Amino acid sequence: MTKTYRELTRKEKRQIKKLAVSKCANYDKEYGCLPLDCECYMFGVCYSCSRLCSYFRKAVLPEDKELQAVFEPIPLAVCKECGKHFQKNGKRAYCSDKCAAEARRKQTSARVRKHREKKRQ
Repeated sequence: MTKTYRELTRKEKRQIKKLAVSKCANYDKEYGCLPLDCECYMFGVCYSCSRLCSYFRKAVLPEDKELQAVFEPIPLAVCKECGKHFQKNGKRAYCSDKCAAEARRKQTSARVRKHREKKRQ
């Protein structure tokens, strides 16, 4: 899959800043980025093809799956049953077998209910 290079939205930039301030162990409000001894350059990230701080990419970014999907080529899908994000693999619509079984049960009961309504008429 190819990466799509685009400018980050205002919401995505806010999410990056919020994650860096709240979750990054290398960030200090008074000094900025401690290893670089300057302002955190994650605040200046504007494009999805930008290089990220290695610590931010490995430790902080996995906290927000939607934001992680912007920077990584792994396609994520939303489970139709529970709403969780999961790695898309083929035509899978559900994140787990449990969600698939629950959805199948609901579909079966809806189909049987519809069939019974038809019989009554």
